[in-house]
Amino acid sequence: MWAILSRWKGGLLMQKDQPSPSRGKLDRQSWLLLAVNALFIIASALSGTFIGVYLWKASHNFAVLGLFTLLTHFCMAVTFWTAGYWVKKGHKMMCFRLGIGMSAVFYAIVLLLGINAVHYIWLLGIVQGLGTGLFWLVFNVIYFEVTDPDNRDRFNGWTGIIGAVAGMVAPWCSGLLITRMAAETGYRMVFMISFGTFVAAVVVSIWLRNRKSEGDYEWKLPVRIFQKPHTAWKTTLGALAAQGFRESVFGVMIGLLVYIQTGSEMKLGNFTLITSAIAFLSFYAAGKWIKPIWRSRAMLVGTIVMTAVIIPFFFGISYKTMLVFGIGTSLFIPLYTIPMTSAVFDLIGQHEESAKQRVEYVVLRELALSAGRVVSMIIFIITIHFSKAPIVLNCLLLFIGCSPLVSWLMMRRNFAPKPIKE
Repeated sequence: MWAILSRWKGGLLMQKDQPSPSRGKLDRQSWLLLAVNALFIIASALSGTFIGVYLWKASHNFAVLGLFTLLTHFCMAVTFWTAGYWVKKGHKMMCFRLGIGMSAVFYAIVLLLGINAVHYIWLLGIVQGLGTGLFWLVFNVIYFEVTDPDNRDRFNGWTGIIGAVAGMVAPWCSGLLITRMAAETGYRMVFMISFGTFVAAVVVSIWLRNRKSEGDYEWKLPVRIFQKPHTAWKTTLGALAAQGFRESVFGVMIGLLVYIQTGSEMKLGNFTLITSAIAFLSFYAAGKWIKPIWRSRAMLVGTIVMTAVIIPFFFGISYKTMLVFGIGTSLFIPLYTIPMTSAVFDLIGQHEESAKQRVEYVVLRELALSAGRVVSMIIFIITIHFSKAPIVLNCLLLFIGCSPLVSWLMMRRNFAPKPIKE
């Protein structure tokens, strides 16, 4: 059990079994967590880019994809809230491996059902939501435990680099396999490789430490936070909801639009190769050079550009305009995500109470993100029910794509938080 010491270093309350101040370096546990994350991201990138295309080819219906995504996000939210209890009780690593295992089961189900998977959207959404929710809940708790304000931006930079490299190599290889083999055979091969990679992630996770949490799980923490008259968490939760608001629809639509415009899985793989190569360089630079005092300005620049690159869609959606969007987003999204993520976890570690209740605060963070994702996907489903006209879809994407500006407006006062009594 962690003993909390009343000693401050750079605004973070230090714990007894944490290493001494990192001085910006990552320790062995940090690298192990990055390794597990890398395997999970690779497995997801191999198939995740194409699962939407797979379901689209079977249904040719945006609403089916929307329903699948909505179910996934809703089940993720429920999983975050309920699994937090078991994580707090000391079953963290069990939940972590179960989450990775459930993600493997998701692709096993797709392999078994084949093209008929489109008729079991409810089952796929539930399993995907359970697996993803368990993984990211525990990942973020461990991330808080193995990092501090001195190395958090560096860790997030490495996370972005790993995601970018996985985004470069995995979807391109998947597109090549699907194109070279008979379509159904290629998809099944890709799903099998993802399954095996998830299993490898479970094995690597054995070497992660299972740090104990203090106290009982507080189910009503979200209610208590909103009842406080003065807390930085109110604006932070609004900013997180705005972040999730963009992630949901853009995560579904961008890859699918590239496929619809080109009709080629290989072209989709090339698109992810180009955009992820650029993201690799930008995440490396941002993780190395962004400092806490620069977070607000960096995030503002990132949000402005991320919104501006949607405008070319109004001149016609084509592979070229998709590339403009993809390259622009890849260049500047690190300026948005790195400050946002680091600031939220710095806020968790700023006070003794929140440090002890790190599990509940990670759950709170994920619930806010999920709320934004669910709301935006409901808006998407309702919109396409009435119209699928290009101008309507473009206006919808611009409306949803402006949400990072809301995140910046709500977070700008929280980037250098002063200790306040929680």
